[in-house]
Amino acid sequence: MLGQAQPTTNASETARGGADTVLVVGDSLSAEYGLKRGSGWVALLQAKLQAEKPAVSVINASISGDTTAGGRARLAALLSQHKPSIVIIELGANDALRGLALDATQQNLLAMARAAQKAHARVLLVGMQVPPNYGSAYSETFAGLFPQVAKTTRSGLVPFLLANVADIADTSALFQRDRIHPNETAHPIILANVWPELRKLFK
Repeated sequence: MLGQAQPTTNASETARGGADTVLVVGDSLSAEYGLKRGSGWVALLQAKLQAEKPAVSVINASISGDTTAGGRARLAALLSQHKPSIVIIELGANDALRGLALDATQQNLLAMARAAQKAHARVLLVGMQVPPNYGSAYSETFAGLFPQVAKTTRSGLVPFLLANVADIADTSALFQRDRIHPNETAHPIILANVWPELRKLFK
């Protein structure tokens, strides 16, 4: 699975909630697993927003090793505590790595998106893919469930978080030694994948 750690928090976690708060609910890909603190894409997003939209705060509630079931279980408390205007859902990779039933993954993502929307937050769903060695049927179904959930809930969608990181010919310069987690060099690329879709959700 993708790492094991406690939730990552940013300095902005104590900042005001409400209309100017972005909540990130993810796994190790968002929790700076194996990285120097402040070098992950969520921290880079926070810095970008501080420069461009200083009224916006970012709360990183990502936990390494988390699954969609885990995210679903803890989302209500996060929504109640932080009252975000935007929720970024970056979960599912660990479901696939564990070979969990994809119907359950899809239902968990649907439930999270709908819960966030019920709490008056706009949702950005972050798509993931798995290597073809999982079998073409599983890989294609997994990749397809993210756009399906986004369409059903009318959420924003990042088609693939690791575009230009995991899908290039030589990935050796962009991953840590475990060949699973992107390194510091990759995280600005990851932010570049997220930002165009996230900026559409700001009012």
